This record gives sequence, C-alpha cells and structure tokens, in this order.
Amino acid sequence: MSENMIQLSVFAFVTAIIGLLTYMKCRGANRQQSTQNKEYFLAGGGLSWVFVAGSITLTNLSTDQLVGMNGNQMALLAWWEFSAVIGLIILAKLFLPVYYKYNCTTTTELLEKRYNNKHIRAVIGAIFFLGNAFIYMPAVIYSGALFMQTMFNVDIPLMYIAVAFATLGAVYAFFGGLRAVAVSDTYSGVLLLGMAIFVVFLALNAINYDFSDIPAERLTFIGDNDSPLPWHTLLTGMIFIQMFYWGTNQTITQRAMAAPTLKEAQKGVFAAAGIRILIVPAIVVIPGIVSYKLYGDIGDAAYGRIVGDLMPTWLTGVFAAAMAAAVLSTYNSLLNSATALYVCDIHEAYIKKDPNVVRLSGWVTLLLSILTLTLVPIYQQAESIINLLQQLNGLLSMPILSIFIVGLVFKNIDARAGIGAVIFGVLLYASLTFEFSPFYSSWHYIHLMPVTLAACVSFALLANRFVFGKKIQFASRDDIEVA
Repeated sequence: MSENMIQLSVFAFVTAIIGLLTYMKCRGANRQQSTQNKEYFLAGGGLSWVFVAGSITLTNLSTDQLVGMNGNQMALLAWWEFSAVIGLIILAKLFLPVYYKYNCTTTTELLEKRYNNKHIRAVIGAIFFLGNAFIYMPAVIYSGALFMQTMFNVDIPLMYIAVAFATLGAVYAFFGGLRAVAVSDTYSGVLLLGMAIFVVFLALNAINYDFSDIPAERLTFIGDNDSPLPWHTLLTGMIFIQMFYWGTNQTITQRAMAAPTLKEAQKGVFAAAGIRILIVPAIVVIPGIVSYKLYGDIGDAAYGRIVGDLMPTWLTGVFAAAMAAAVLSTYNSLLNSATALYVCDIHEAYIKKDPNVVRLSGWVTLLLSILTLTLVPIYQQAESIINLLQQLNGLLSMPILSIFIVGLVFKNIDARAGIGAVIFGVLLYASLTFEFSPFYSSWHYIHLMPVTLAACVSFALLANRFVFGKKIQFASRDDIEVA
C-alpha cells in the first residue's frame, strides 16, 4: 500500500471516529426546540465546563494559528498566547457575569440593553458579521488548505482543497448547531493538542535540542522595533486586543454563554486559560524556529513541511485528521456565530420576528461559504497570514471595544453617539495604519490601537454631551456585576 493510501485511510478512520463520538454524545439532547435561537445558537444552555473549555480552545487554535504563528519562525510570537490568558480572565470575571445577567444570546444583545436601542446592536452585529465573512473565514480556509497541501506534498491546486473544506464545514454547521460543534471541538481538541505536542518533541529531536546557528532575533522574547512584535507593544495595545477578542467577540464568547450557569461557564474559561498558558505557546513557535534551522526562511510553509518530513507516515494521517477537524471546527464556529448575528441582530429586528431559524441559517451559511472561497486567492498573496490578520483585526477591535466600555461604565448614552464613535474609529485606524492613506503613521499598528480606543471613547462621550445634549452618568454597581 502506498504512503498516500495509508495516510488517507488513517485520516478517514480517525475523522469517522470523531464524527461517531460527537453523534453519540449529541443524539440524546432535547431537539424539540431546535428551531429556537437558544437551542440552535447556544446549545440550549447545556454545555458543561469541559465542552466550554474544549470549544473555546479549538475555535481559537486552528491552522491560522499553527501555520501563521510558526510561519514567523520566531519565539516572540508566543506573547500572543501568554497575553491571551489575561483576556480570558477578563472574560470570566468581567464580561460573563454581565452577559448572564442580561440573558444574552449574542454579545451585541448586551449593547441593545445597555443603550436601550436595537440599531446599535444591528450595526455592531453587522460589523462582526462582515469581519467573519471578509477576514476570519477566508483566512482559516486558506491556511488549512495550505497546510494540507504542504504536509502531504501533493500536486493539487490549493483552491480544490479550500473548496472541500468550505463545503464540509458548511454542511456540518447547518446540520449540527452549536451543540455538535462544541462537542466535536472538544474531542478534536484533545487529539490536536496531543499531536501538536508530539510535533514539538519531533522537531526538538531533529536538531538534537541544539539551537545554535539560529539567529538571536529568532530566539528572543524581546522584539526590537523591526520585529513583528516589538517589546513595547506589550505595554500598550496588547491588553486591549485580548480584551476585545476574548470578551466581546461573538465566536468565542458564544461558547461561554452556552453553559447552564455562570459558574460552569467560568470554570470552562479558566480551564481554557490553563491550556493556553501551559501548552499553546510551545506548539505555535517551537516547530517554526526549528524549521528555520532545517530549511531556512520558508514562511507559512514551515509547519506543514516539518510535520510532513518528521512524522511517521501512518501518524500523518492522524495529524491530518486532527488539523482538518481544527479547520472545520473553527470555520463551523465562525459560520455559526455569523449566522447568529444575522438572525438575532438583523433579520429578527428588521425583517421577520419569528423566522425558521434552521432554514434561514442554511441560506446565510451558503452565501458566506461562497464569499469565503472568492477571497482565498487574496490571502494567498499575504507575506504573513498571522500579521495580516492582526492588522486587519484592528479595523474592528478598538472601535467595537470602545462602545462596550462606554456602555458598561456609563449610563444615559445616546446610541447614535456610540454608532458614530465606531464609524469614526474604523476610519481613524484605517487612515493611520494603511500605507496608501495620506495620514499613514510609522507607529506600530498595536501602538495605534489604544490611541484609536481612547479617541473612540472620547468621541462617544463628547457627541453624547454636545451633539445629543445628554448628561453622562456613571453606571452603578448594580448595573455591572463583577464576580
């Protein structure tokens, strides 16, 4: 039997086992309310802390992380993971109590209730929706297809693999809902983390644990001004990036809002934080650093190359199944959250109050999958997928975070002031960070994030007072319950 046949056979077997385990876990769930929002988008509030932790971990950890961060081939990218722990703690202790207090289905529902206005929920929901559609989903499908192409060293056009991923992901997201996605995430996550740790040991063994001849800038945790992550950015915008991603991003927080109680959700988030600090930093940087010594500067192809070269043939099939599951689970999660945002924040508010959730979700899933595939060629041209993602993320993150902060810290804020602040922030950040802009700044894009955040908060408060004539009031302790 040829190597490719062995790989494919093992791949198919492991994938089928994950699917079977997921089916067996989910088949007893009460599906009588499957057409309602809480069941379809929040698994009926039935996720235990184990599945909350597993789903959060695998939703975030996919090929865009493993391929993109290892593709930088340097240690300092691990700071993204170390700082993520702070973001998860903020989610557990600050945001989750408020989401549970207001019984939210989407993070944007909190904005509607704090600003007493459905339009601000729709605007931010639409921005999140577009971010998933134009930034995150194409990046996940592209990086997953690139990994498979590189690891198996197959002469198949990358777009063919991307089409296969997008099609399978769309089918799974449509029929499974959040419950099946979260359960599958957890089973796949155990496999993926185990295999990724094994790759770290294989990589270290390949160089005899000898890091000599690797340039110092590849090994340091203190980046200089020309590095992708200068050390001083850790003191400015990094914390706000993590606060936005873990605390307000629907794709992540949706898992934590699907637990039966706040305490159960917090246990899951803290478990995810433990995984993040103990395991994830090593698996997203060490193989990339080793690949620099073995192959030189090969960018985003590094992870697939080192796995394909060092892992035994039969195990590459297992690893491929784990990576495929990670791609599909992240893509499914993005589809599910994007659909939730459209259905709950836009369609029910402006088109039809009580739609057939499953049918409507199917149409949204189909359109998003088609859009994803049309954008994959654009991501193929990126020099570094992870750096591109972080820069594009800034267009949305700070403007959106600003109105969450304003909505939680203050009362009597006109929603139009918040919406105006978001639009202002997107334009400000774009004008400062993209080279084609006449206002382009040489500052690192992470430094520009707190600047954008402060500008947006100031804009909202000033517009509220001087344009809409409302006096600002601080929220009381009863408004913000911190656990």
